[in-house]
Amino acid sequence: MNKDELHKKVKLFEIKSKRHIQQLLAGAYHSVFKGKGIEFCDVKEYSFEDDIKDIDWNVTARAGSTYVKNYVEERELQLVIAVDLSASQNFGSQTQLKQDLAVELGALLSFSALNNRDRVGLLLFSDEIEKYIPPKKGRVHVLRLVRDLIHFQAKSPKTDLSNALNFLLKTIKKKAIVFLISDFIDQKDFTRPAVMLGKKHDLVAIRITDPFEELPPSIGYIHLQDSETGEERIFNLKRKGFREDYLRYLRENDQKLKAVFKKGKIDFLQFETNVPYTAQLTHFFRKRAQRY
Repeated sequence: MNKDELHKKVKLFEIKSKRHIQQLLAGAYHSVFKGKGIEFCDVKEYSFEDDIKDIDWNVTARAGSTYVKNYVEERELQLVIAVDLSASQNFGSQTQLKQDLAVELGALLSFSALNNRDRVGLLLFSDEIEKYIPPKKGRVHVLRLVRDLIHFQAKSPKTDLSNALNFLLKTIKKKAIVFLISDFIDQKDFTRPAVMLGKKHDLVAIRITDPFEELPPSIGYIHLQDSETGEERIFNLKRKGFREDYLRYLRENDQKLKAVFKKGKIDFLQFETNVPYTAQLTHFFRKRAQRY
């Protein structure tokens, strides 16, 4: 992809994201993801409804009358979007790859942060930390993030969620909202770092799936290659009992995954490559807003 093509694609994502923000996410982002608390603004003269705990004794002594500290809600947020670039993301049986959907969601969240004047950062990972851009504000910064989302090529095809989660635990000092976007195909147990990150920050897990992975069509023999390990196998999708065995495996895997998120009190969303995501994302925002 040359520079002109990249520029056009970034612009397209910006236009599309603005439309989603205005039409579907208006107000939801602001109400769901609140600021870190309150911050000192200025001082004012004491009145009977003020809390005496807020009296600023230094100013009071200098002024000769009682003044209290005035606070306002600290609205600025810090977002970190962590996107899995492992090779299993480069699969799609429908209109787009899982990676394409991950990029689109990452771009939408980045432009949402820009729209709300929040700081946003980006982590791209496989089984390695491929690239990390610390949170900042501003359009130029967000456009840089989106360019990397679109154009960056991972060096490794494998996945290590624990490594990415541990990196975030060590790197992010101030409380942040972390969106973890992945297909969560990982043989290693990542429960401990996920729970720890969920306690320290506000972690939202977004799982990307493809219909073929959820229920393969009954089409007979098929040759498949594991994109991360290179292992090749031939499956008979018409074999008696294949679907039952496969669906049982999926159920068990889903239960394990949801148990991790439940233990860490982590919000969990799942999007399929063939289903529009905006209605589901808006429903999540509204449902979450009711909890706060």
